Amino acid sequence: MALPRCAGVLLPLFSVRTACGWGLGELPDLAALAPWMQRTGLRVLMTLPLLEVALGQASPYSALSAFALDPAHLALGELEDFEELGGETALPRADRDCLDHLRQAAQVDWSEIRRLKGTWLRRSFDRFLASGAGNGSERARDLEAFRDRERSWLFDYALFRALKDAQPEGWWRVDWPEALRRREPAAMAKAREKLARSCAYYEYVQWVAHRQLEAARAQARRFEVLFAGDLPFMVAEDSADAGARQDELRFDASIGAPPDEYSKEGQDWGLPVYRWEVIASRGFDWLRKRGKRMAEAFDLVRVDHVVGFYRTYVRPRDGSKPFFSPRAEAEQLRQGETVIAALRSGGASVVAEDLGVVPAFVRRSLGRLEVPGFRVLRWEKEEDGRFRDPAGWPALSVATTGTHDTTTLATWWEELTPSERKQVCAVPALRGLVEASSFSPQVHQSLLEAVYQSGSGLTLVPVQDLYGLRDRINVPGTVGAANWTWRLPWTLPQLMGDPQCRAQGGSLRRLAERSGRA
Repeated sequence: MALPRCAGVLLPLFSVRTACGWGLGELPDLAALAPWMQRTGLRVLMTLPLLEVALGQASPYSALSAFALDPAHLALGELEDFEELGGETALPRADRDCLDHLRQAAQVDWSEIRRLKGTWLRRSFDRFLASGAGNGSERARDLEAFRDRERSWLFDYALFRALKDAQPEGWWRVDWPEALRRREPAAMAKAREKLARSCAYYEYVQWVAHRQLEAARAQARRFEVLFAGDLPFMVAEDSADAGARQDELRFDASIGAPPDEYSKEGQDWGLPVYRWEVIASRGFDWLRKRGKRMAEAFDLVRVDHVVGFYRTYVRPRDGSKPFFSPRAEAEQLRQGETVIAALRSGGASVVAEDLGVVPAFVRRSLGRLEVPGFRVLRWEKEEDGRFRDPAGWPALSVATTGTHDTTTLATWWEELTPSERKQVCAVPALRGLVEASSFSPQVHQSLLEAVYQSGSGLTLVPVQDLYGLRDRINVPGTVGAANWTWRLPWTLPQLMGDPQCRAQGGSLRRLAERSGRA
């Protein structure tokens, strides 16, 4: 897949700050970013996964569903049922105070956002039913068409969420009645009947969320802005898909990553393991559907942990030695290429997150398949440790300064030792920085210039690095309030109108023009 020579930004939707949002970025904000992007010379907007996050979690890579959008990102202000209730003016004083606090907060308060927004989404649904909109109207017909179209996942998802509401502290594998755990038809039908209204509510919420995403994408296209989505490698163990497809997964082991220079013990992500033999026997149906869904919502799809689709690092929970599945390289190669074909079968244009410990045969395979991988400035080195000149990076690649899991460009630069900085500055475009230990405007501009002038077809730079900020998104291997909660220090109007932001935006625009990315 050839990449157009252009520039983009990695910006988690939850990090977007607006005056009318409920404490985080919302789906219509994806379109609202488009004028800023056009002015700044950016064409691709990449978010982190927008899927609903597992209950009690904040990481977008721990999904409750492989298909359902996170209701936290739904914009109540764009929902006519909420407006018919009186909109924000109808909120009681306590809720208005809570909303004011969420809007002004430095970080995303996921639990309060979910509580407050969930309350008013349910009232909006009640209004939808009571107003007659739920019976024969154009909107009702549209909802019914959505139900029919998305039935393959929506039916199981809605029942799973309704059951979770009925027993919020319990996991399906541990705490549900055996008949429901085993998905016995009679038990499932009885639960569906008993929880019919709750199931209908969750179907309504997904209908609204998907409509808002579709509308945002259509509006962004008017500014020639493309959306890039992120497909997580696996869903959470306590998820709708894990319950519905439990015979395709292993729960006596978890997925992780092998030891490397950053993690001597390796990583354990606590996610279930694919039963590849079962998935293959079904023609990789689940992955085909996931790829098709992503193609319908996004112009470009980042495939998380692509090496895991070739060979999954399995960590048995009985403490026995971890291993790769499949074990043989020939089988790994065959499987990985089959999975990529399945993900592409619905029309998805994919790029591979190929970072970390990735065997050479995987990179060669991605090259043959014309799947772009990532080139991260701080990690691109020859075997002897010399930094590779970005000018020589292949066109079939995505250039970046960092990821959601790394320190920012500013922090990375100032943490370099003099010896490390000397190595970095052997790159021709950076030779004038060898004595610059602080992250000055000159250093910032030169580092961005090196990435923009790279041979990569697409540059995709975290928003913090575009503006020289030091806040990071996530620290791998840690759990805390600082992970997955960062918000921009400016609202969208400020991003467009603040003098310093405007100046940097103009600089980025000129950089895109000089590098042939405008």
